[in-house]
Amino acid sequence: MISGYPIYDICTLSGHQEHDLLADRFAGYLKKHDKLHFPHKHSFYHLVYFTKGGGTHVIDFETYDVKPGQIYFMVPGQVHSWFFEGEIDGYIINFSQAFFTSYLLRPDYLEQLPFLSGNPDDAVLQLTPQTKSTVEALFENVVNEGAGTDRYRFDMIRTAMIRIFTLVAREHKKHAEAATPTYNKTLLANFKRLIEQHYNMLKLPKDYAAMLYITPNHLNALCNDMLGISAGEVIRNRVVLEAKRMLINPKLTVADIGGRLGFADNSYFTRFFKKQAGLTPEEFRKNFKN
Repeated sequence: MISGYPIYDICTLSGHQEHDLLADRFAGYLKKHDKLHFPHKHSFYHLVYFTKGGGTHVIDFETYDVKPGQIYFMVPGQVHSWFFEGEIDGYIINFSQAFFTSYLLRPDYLEQLPFLSGNPDDAVLQLTPQTKSTVEALFENVVNEGAGTDRYRFDMIRTAMIRIFTLVAREHKKHAEAATPTYNKTLLANFKRLIEQHYNMLKLPKDYAAMLYITPNHLNALCNDMLGISAGEVIRNRVVLEAKRMLINPKLTVADIGGRLGFADNSYFTRFFKKQAGLTPEEFRKNFKN
């Protein structure tokens, strides 16, 4: 496996991949998959809603306290782990993009949801009491429909999930933003999408500006205005994140990781990582292990 840590797909977790969906009550899911508290990666979208329990969960090295009424979302490729305390329960839904793109006329529907941006701080939300009761009923409906055999059950599940997404989006801190993407928002989204495809080879803003048919200055001004950081920093942050994801696996050497991320030699990668993360790759790995 290229990342060095477990990568799970819905087939791995459910024994089949019919309709690209796995929905379950969380306590039962944990009993079936008791090794998932170790750092791992998904090839699918993943959402969990907690109804009871405590502890922490980590998404791309950001730690969050587990609280009843909390919902979190993950996009394919993110790394996470769990550290639960006491009795834990709730609901979990794992689904592929195809589960919705085959149903909706908008292939970019999931990408437009604020909590599916890939930024962990956007993806963990504490729901209000008014929303909690409605969302819990919808999760229960999804689990019950998933256990059935009715020919329309998957359409019922999709309908319930879209209602969950809409309710959560309304409570999201970004819900006040205009629903229709502006030119700059679309441009920024395309820039991030290109980074996801090329970060291991292309490290300079000019490379991405050329693919976006704009100047490097335009791209840099866009990032500073909308994100508060330069275009180069956006690229470097993504490279460092992937380096951290690989460093948690002791089977990969630092030289291996640097090579996979497109660095010509190990010393250059080490200097780059220390400048961005504040410590060397070896120090990061040691701290994570401890």
